[in-house]
Amino acid sequence: MLENSNVELAKHRLTNAKENYLAAEELIKNGYYKVANNRAYYSIFHAMRAVLALVGIDFKKHSGVISYFNQHYIKPGKIDKKFFKIISEASFIRNESDYNDFYIASKEEAQKQLEDAIEFFEVIENFTNKILDDIK
Repeated sequence: MLENSNVELAKHRLTNAKENYLAAEELIKNGYYKVANNRAYYSIFHAMRAVLALVGIDFKKHSGVISYFNQHYIKPGKIDKKFFKIISEASFIRNESDYNDFYIASKEEAQKQLEDAIEFFEVIENFTNKILDDIK
């Protein structure tokens, strides 16, 4: 049985995920592509953590979240395998955008990151809602 606090945390993290992709959308409109890449990645990251909240798991490092999510949700086929590539690419581009002083992010790249983040969010939102519906 899910703890109510886990459910509320998962919902909160989904809200954060949505806010991040909405922020990425606005940043792209204003030409801030590197920052938009960051927000698109964090949308994906918070969505993954929403799923982990439902099972009471969290990690201090991003790599721990990604690894656990891949091992327990993507590899077993609970979440489509195509999302591992999306997660990996978003993580790489976010690192480049944040830490490589001379990285140039294009509008097309940022738009793709945003589209991937929205798609991932929608899949995770549906996935978590199904879990919550099944326990009612």
